[in-house]
Amino acid sequence: MRKMLFVSLVCALNIITNVAYAADFTDASPMDIALYPQQNAIRNRLDLSGIWSFQLDPKEEGEVGEWFNGLPQPQSIAVPGSWNDQLDQQHNYLGCTWYETETFVPTAWRDGNEIFLRIGSAVYFAKVWINGQPVGKHEGGHLPFAFTITDKVKWGAKNRITIMVENKLRPDRVPGNVAGGALASQNYPNANYDFFPYSGLHRAVWLYSVPKAARINDITLTTTFSGTVGKIHAKVQKVGNVSAGRIVVADRDGRKMEAQLRFKGQEAEADVQVPDVNLWSPESPYLYNVTVELGGANRPIDSYQLQTGVRTIEVQGDDLLLNGKSITLRGFGKHEDFPIFGRGVAQPVMIRDFELMKWVGANSFRTSHYPYDESVYEEADKQGILIIDEIPSVGLVFYDDPKDIDRRKVLCSQYLQELVSRDKNHPSVIMWCVANEPSPKNLGSNVMGGKNDAAEEENRIAKKFLGELIAEVKQLDPTRLATFVGVMGGPADWLDVCDIITINRYYGWYTNIGNFATAERYFGGELDKLHNELHKPIVVTEFGADAIAGQHANEDEMFSEEYQQKMINAYLDIANTKPFVKGMMIWAFADFRTSQALMRVRSMNLKGVFTQDRRPKMAAWLLRKRWVEEKKGVY
Repeated sequence: MRKMLFVSLVCALNIITNVAYAADFTDASPMDIALYPQQNAIRNRLDLSGIWSFQLDPKEEGEVGEWFNGLPQPQSIAVPGSWNDQLDQQHNYLGCTWYETETFVPTAWRDGNEIFLRIGSAVYFAKVWINGQPVGKHEGGHLPFAFTITDKVKWGAKNRITIMVENKLRPDRVPGNVAGGALASQNYPNANYDFFPYSGLHRAVWLYSVPKAARINDITLTTTFSGTVGKIHAKVQKVGNVSAGRIVVADRDGRKMEAQLRFKGQEAEADVQVPDVNLWSPESPYLYNVTVELGGANRPIDSYQLQTGVRTIEVQGDDLLLNGKSITLRGFGKHEDFPIFGRGVAQPVMIRDFELMKWVGANSFRTSHYPYDESVYEEADKQGILIIDEIPSVGLVFYDDPKDIDRRKVLCSQYLQELVSRDKNHPSVIMWCVANEPSPKNLGSNVMGGKNDAAEEENRIAKKFLGELIAEVKQLDPTRLATFVGVMGGPADWLDVCDIITINRYYGWYTNIGNFATAERYFGGELDKLHNELHKPIVVTEFGADAIAGQHANEDEMFSEEYQQKMINAYLDIANTKPFVKGMMIWAFADFRTSQALMRVRSMNLKGVFTQDRRPKMAAWLLRKRWVEEKKGVY
């Protein structure tokens, strides 16, 4: 009885405490993540990756118990990394947890600097304390957030950093779970998305310093060219009282070009002309070094360096043009997923993935279904791999509680601002994707030969929701294409707001199982139908079949490597007959973990052409033959 009363009291106090603390926790601002922490002559950074202290909090008593002043029963955990695959018997735990580490802030940072804490990804909701003092909060995993902590730092002593993280599946979150959704009642954990809801601190946690008197707060680079002359346009936002600066562009040979920055208020813009420009492309991923400085050239107050490539991307008629020339995407949908690491960043795996993409002849991938670690984009810039960059808005529906729909819209808008702030300067990013497979209530009625009869009110809500997201991201960045990925069986008219049509199709797997003749006819027929209706180029962003590595059959047998290979080959052949198809992205690059479900053998999605540990299946050899050795047609 006493235990029950205690638990009730804790829950009541928790509610009161959450209300009381809400005023102390500020929301993170997208502006604070625009520039990745950098070490140079003026700025400093300290990576806090390593072994942290960790404690589960299933009763959510940590705030009441003031665990931000020290965890009562901690255990060790690695950061970055998912807690699900590090801890025994906690694979499916998604509730409240606490992370803690202690560190000195270098005393050399003290004078004249503002100190920030930057968290690369906390899935899904986080609160942060420094030395027991509340700092801020952030909702939504897969994107970074940062807070200034200057007034909370102890100099000459250890500082305790505490982060509470939880990943509850709720219908008002993006992504979350939705009662009545296609997957929500059929799998465990009951996410309404088909990948495992890995949880925790998945990317690096940084301490960094910037000049307090005046600093560069944001840099936006856009590029164009005319003939052999390129142009890099820089828009710089600052904080503090300084009126001038400069931008310097250097090529690989050390040739430098520069322009002066004259601030009006807190912003300045300048153009740098680049004669004999080397354009960025998959064949030649040429990068220019860009340095932005505030103050005088001899003694700058602040400085920031980054790289960019001069390139353009556009749609003209049925064509996708990179630098004014037609390009076709050959690639994959991917996941950040690897044994033990979970969704935690693993840079050796990242490098291996780029090697394997080059090995099969791919030139692109889609960040399904969330943004990846910043290091992935930097490597794509270097290697000439094109990216469709996607926010975590998977599993959207428009037929449930209007309050949930409205809240999802707010979250999607937040994610777009954070995504564009973070990734806008990467030449590898050619397209923003605002949603994956938004679904009508009657999903499945619009497969080839069916009809489109989404309810009128649902249709209105969906078009408004998706159209506003497309409009918002194009306002944030008008230089790239904007799209969302259409679900198989969804209304075609929802896609009309997109610059380019991106769709997922699984004839021969989820429908027309084993019936390749019908599957091929339906796939080719729907491509023609969509193009005739929407008059835009099409990229098929998902297609494929599960294959258990090592399972073989001499007939069309599902889950065999032969079946997967045959389906991929057939889809590529059909796409080669459609000049308006400007990309084929196989689902998926590698096998990945999912929730437990009858449709998921070994709790895995096995559609990868590589296994989870990156061993090639027969389909990978097929792609290498088509894309590298034979260069058969477009695909």
